[in-house]
Amino acid sequence: MNKTELIQHLATKHELTKAEAGRVLETLLDVVVATVKKGDSLTIPGFGTFKQHARAARSGVNPSTGAKIKIAAAKLPKFTAGATFKAAVDPKAAARKAAKAPATKAAKAPAKKAAAAKKAKKA
Repeated sequence: MNKTELIQHLATKHELTKAEAGRVLETLLDVVVATVKKGDSLTIPGFGTFKQHARAARSGVNPSTGAKIKIAAAKLPKFTAGATFKAAVDPKAAARKAAKAPATKAAKAPAKKAAAAKKAKKA
């Protein structure tokens, strides 16, 4: 799906004109870009988080000549998908994670109780 198709879908689904749907989409994208550019993160629950990621300067190698080069530091946008989005894309992985989670929590619970008991004995 490209931008034009997305605008058409928004217009159809919400009974908007294509111009209105285009302005809504542009506003949303402008807010995401401005927020990440400032260094803040923007979280849409169930969908994901947009944030700025700083990449440190490093050295590299030019593959054609083998010469060492310096790669400058950079600020990059980063998107991390939310759990609901991940589950929608890969339901089998979400089911595996859900099945694994209770076992992990049950294993951690006795460890927490044991740690609390040790602290109580020391006090």
